[in-house]
Amino acid sequence: MGRKEDNIAKATEVMHHRANIRNLAIAAHIDHGKTTLSDNLIAGAGMMSAELAGHARVLDFDEQESARGITINAASASMVHEYESTDYLINLIDTPGHVDFGGDVTRAMRAVDGCFILTCAVEGTMPQTETVVRQALKERVKPVLFINKVDRLINELQITPEDMMARFEQQIIRVNNLIKAFAPDEYKKSWQVDVTAGTVAFGSAVHNWGITVPYMQKSGINFTMIFDYCHSDNQVELAERAPVHEVLLDMAVSELPSPEVAQPYRIPNIWQGDLDSEVGKAMIECDANGPLALMITKIWMDPHAGEVAVGRIFSGSVEQGETLWASGAGKSERVQQVSMMVGSDRIPVQSVVAGNIAAITGIRSAAAGVTITREQDSTPFEEIRHYSEPVVTVAIEPKAMRDLPKFIDALRSLAKADASLEVSTNSETGEALLAGMGELHLEITVYRIEHEQGIKVDVSEPIVVYRETVTGNNHGRAFEGKSPNRHNRFYCEVERLPDEVIEALRDGVFGTGNVRPKEAKEIGRRFAEYGMDKDLMRKTFTINGTNLLVNDTKGIQYLHETKELLIEAFNEVCVRGPLAEEPCMGVMVRLVDAKLHEDAIHRGPAQTIPAMRNSVKGAMVRAGPVVLEPIQKLYVSVPNEWLGGVTRELTQRRGEIEDMPADGETTTVIGKVPVAETFGFSNSIRAASQGRAIWNTENCGFEELPRSLLEGVVGEIRQRKGLKPDVPGETYYTD
Repeated sequence: MGRKEDNIAKATEVMHHRANIRNLAIAAHIDHGKTTLSDNLIAGAGMMSAELAGHARVLDFDEQESARGITINAASASMVHEYESTDYLINLIDTPGHVDFGGDVTRAMRAVDGCFILTCAVEGTMPQTETVVRQALKERVKPVLFINKVDRLINELQITPEDMMARFEQQIIRVNNLIKAFAPDEYKKSWQVDVTAGTVAFGSAVHNWGITVPYMQKSGINFTMIFDYCHSDNQVELAERAPVHEVLLDMAVSELPSPEVAQPYRIPNIWQGDLDSEVGKAMIECDANGPLALMITKIWMDPHAGEVAVGRIFSGSVEQGETLWASGAGKSERVQQVSMMVGSDRIPVQSVVAGNIAAITGIRSAAAGVTITREQDSTPFEEIRHYSEPVVTVAIEPKAMRDLPKFIDALRSLAKADASLEVSTNSETGEALLAGMGELHLEITVYRIEHEQGIKVDVSEPIVVYRETVTGNNHGRAFEGKSPNRHNRFYCEVERLPDEVIEALRDGVFGTGNVRPKEAKEIGRRFAEYGMDKDLMRKTFTINGTNLLVNDTKGIQYLHETKELLIEAFNEVCVRGPLAEEPCMGVMVRLVDAKLHEDAIHRGPAQTIPAMRNSVKGAMVRAGPVVLEPIQKLYVSVPNEWLGGVTRELTQRRGEIEDMPADGETTTVIGKVPVAETFGFSNSIRAASQGRAIWNTENCGFEELPRSLLEGVVGEIRQRKGLKPDVPGETYYTD
């Protein structure tokens, strides 16, 4: 038996002791050292050679990860760590740092209870740092902080101890401000990271050393000695005295919660079922003998086993050979194999119990975000929502029509594995639209289709996904939409929702889908917290993304019978707005009046849906429709001699420079730029700086497209979609 198998054998014993389990993620901005640290933690557990740590990249086993030197997929490893003479099971997930793969970070946070937030001692907190902290806190995952690459401060920048401490303090304050802003109210204080409390560590993952105040007391190491070790190029001895795996895993055990501690406050946040039910109580208690409740957070393709579903078990256990249901599936399926993970290696076990992360094969209905149970009608977990939306699209089709069935199957598998990827297909023509988080996200998706699935494809140039909204409202000027038979009429008013409400909708504060009558009072209360009219919002029919349909009518006969048709029409408009048939964002539609034929045969789908659709679109036209374009935050670090070329490149792309802090011979250009202007940016910025610039981006929402560009952009979109060139006016929707 190998070292990994030995470790998993020990893990299968420890996993039955809920207090001795720690499920944690490592999250950070790109290139801040997550995967190197993961290697060292795995090596410290005796599961790989210490000499290979930092080079083997055990959790970056995907071919594209190796080729590009970045983490693309969240990957897990289970290991046993001894702390104060007791064995603890550490289920570790390494997450991507690149903005295009942030969806994997969001999904990983559902599976864990604690998180190592990494920052770079030199670069400090960066855009993705803030994002991962938000993602963790949204899932009620407790963070601790590891400030990495401390040796670079000492040896490369040669700063004084006083300057180093000032930098540390600045980073800690920044992270604590994020915790104060995004943590649940009851944890805003208790989850603050604190050096003296042992929730902040310092070190160098690449040189395999780390330190915390508790470990200083244990080892006798202090910061003066760290300075001496680094200056004398003797970090090997420092790593022997303060090995990073021992320091951080000790911190994980002592400062991060076990499943039995975390699930009582996490379950009400991620599951909306009856907490007093059998399964509700079992999840709160993390009961291995309760009903099975497992949430899939990752699907990956094993070349031999096919689809592997990885997820967190919140109650019960999953066993090899048993029959299970995936939420939304039409039939039960048999578990072929249960495993624990160490990177790409799946170590088979007979079963995995509540509080742990497991990998299963055989459940082909499983997808990222799906709930697995033994009962078909069990209440699923809340949808996992990533804070960003897809902003770039490509059209893709197989070169050979004989590959069409295989191509469609490949797209379905990719969509199951990556919930951040939106796929729409025409099964007759084979044309598909892939919407992703950025160019790199789509580039890698296309690579997988061609190289892993063996399907050659034609791919269009990237297409930006815009949003449509309104600038004003048509209060008091409701737009009348008539049915084709003229027997039914609907009157709608629209308005743009406040930014904070849009953000809350995006975060899932109000849920999604149709609002049931029993939920109306609570929905009204939640909206009232954001300054909305409580009584009005209690009448919400449905929530579609960041858009709302509210019934503001009184005493309309037969309206209830047409409710589902009205919602269907509204949902159609949410997907295809009036200007360029782009998705709508931040629009509240109020149905203020209606006239319905008494005979149901005259108010069927063919009559009701067009009338309501025209009423909503006409109201948006009357309220002043505009297009919103996706924006990215941009950070470019460049030697001062090349600064001018970088700033020119940015401003030529409609970029807006917000700040340019200097640090010695290097300046960081901080700004924002429309996504539509970022295509080809990599090559241009390399040319402008002769390859000396380093840059990162982060999605930062949508802004109104300049009026001077509106007509041209809308025209291009309409032409691409095969629509008539002229945008329909109000009169188009009156008939």
